[in-house]
Amino acid sequence: MNKKNKKRSDCPISCSLDIWGDKWSLLIIRNLMFHNINTYGEFLKAPEKIATNILADRLVSLEKSGLISKREHPESRAKIFYHLTPMGIDLLPVMMEISIWAEKYFEISAMSREMISQVKKNKKNLIKSLTMPGTEA
Repeated sequence: MNKKNKKRSDCPISCSLDIWGDKWSLLIIRNLMFHNINTYGEFLKAPEKIATNILADRLVSLEKSGLISKREHPESRAKIFYHLTPMGIDLLPVMMEISIWAEKYFEISAMSREMISQVKKNKKNLIKSLTMPGTEA
C-alpha cells in the first residue's frame, strides 16, 4: 500500500476498500480490464455516465495507490493513455468473483453471462491466460 494512504484498520478488507472500494474506482478498473477503455474521453462515454470531477479524482487516486499508471497516448499527444499496473491486474480474480456473485442475483447481459461461464469452467487457467502473456485458457 502506498505510504500516503491512511488505513482505518489492519483488516485486509478495510485496507483494500480504502483503495478501490467505491463504485467509480471499480468501474474504471473494469473498463481498463475488460472493455479496452483507456482515455479520459472513453471513460466519460461509458454507460454509467461518470461526472468529470469524479473521474478526474478517481484517476488520480488510483494512480497514487499504484493500481493504474498513465503514459502518452500512442496516437495523440493531446491524450493520456491509462493502463493497469501489475497491482491493478492482480484485481482480476476479485472482479471475476464479483461478476459470479452478480450473475446469481441480477439480470446481466448475454455477453457477461458467457464470460462468467468461461470463468466458472476453469477460473485458474483463465486468470493465468489473462495475466501472463503466451498462456492459454
